[in-house]
Amino acid sequence: MRTLTPPAALPRQPRSLCTHRQLCPAADSPDHEAAVVVAAHPEQGWSLLCNGVLLFEDTGELLPDGRIVAPHRPLTATA
Repeated sequence: MRTLTPPAALPRQPRSLCTHRQLCPAADSPDHEAAVVVAAHPEQGWSLLCNGVLLFEDTGELLPDGRIVAPHRPLTATA
């Protein structure tokens, strides 16, 4: 029988992958989208920020702790 490793025993991703001189905002900071892109895959519709946030083309986000941020596109002005 195969045993599963409990989630607490698995290695965790560092809080931030940022190595910039002026650190980028942390994933839990209100301005976390201002972090630098470390991997861009526009053909797949996502980018990885150095603070561990996955930013999707539709403006949705996946935070490093697994929380989801719903898409938040700005409303367009009507003439």
